Amino acid sequence: MQLLHFWLFLGIYLTALVGNGLISTAIACDQRLHTPTYFFLLNLALLDLGSISTTVPKAMANALWDTRTISYTACVVQVFLIAFLLSTEFYLLTVMSYDRFVAICKPLHYGTLLGSRACATVAAAAWSTGVLNAVLHTANTFSLPLCRGNTVEQIFCEIPHILKLSCSYSYLRNLSVMTFSVFFFVGCFVFIVLLYAQIFRAVLRMLSAQGQHKAFSACLPHLAVVSICISTGLSTYLKPPSISSPAMDLSVAVLYSVVPPAVNPLINGMRNRALKDAIWKLLLWMFFSHHKDSSSLFR
Repeated sequence: MQLLHFWLFLGIYLTALVGNGLISTAIACDQRLHTPTYFFLLNLALLDLGSISTTVPKAMANALWDTRTISYTACVVQVFLIAFLLSTEFYLLTVMSYDRFVAICKPLHYGTLLGSRACATVAAAAWSTGVLNAVLHTANTFSLPLCRGNTVEQIFCEIPHILKLSCSYSYLRNLSVMTFSVFFFVGCFVFIVLLYAQIFRAVLRMLSAQGQHKAFSACLPHLAVVSICISTGLSTYLKPPSISSPAMDLSVAVLYSVVPPAVNPLINGMRNRALKDAIWKLLLWMFFSHHKDSSSLFR
């Protein structure tokens, strides 16, 4: 079973690395993709690379060598990175919904509202908010004395399971931290819903069926990624304690930390012709460049 877990995680990890790596490299190298939409998609791919690299390599090492240990410092770093990357991804998905809204509802103002400076500013704001959220949760979690053993019933250091080890859980302090996070997450969720309500209203008013199809093709991948992000997050942190079990906690943790980074490249690439063309060009260039170098070695 340990080897089975190792090969399963390795397959998912390589899928995520290749998919997100191809997307980020294709966007960076292709001048035609240097637009706000692909700039945010590049940020999303980098976040997915960081997210899956925070948890899966350690889980693979544990499965391969049949160990169950992680140092206290590594656990703190892992909690910080998970909170930072996942929260930043959700804030970035909110920004991407605004990009879709401007592109469909206000196309004539697209260059003005989403210029290069504006894109850099909102992306930096998303990353900065993620850092703040991660600092608050990490500091709150590890400021509590852990006196109920040192066993975390999870494949990585997860905040709810670490809090179970505390003997002086401060509800008031945790409530203030959770209020900050809930405020931002609920605000982002409401913002996304309102934007997509206006997007769908504008799309349904289009007279051209081709225009409607193009608009839906641009929105559906983003909606799918948002749905995966929200559903997996809610199933992790809002599931009733009565149905909690080690097997279910493990399954849900894999669902929200491992599956999205591997699935997001497939979702974003399937319905995006420009991105698929750029990736095929990149693959062909890599193949012929490698073939040319190999041929020169045998001359």
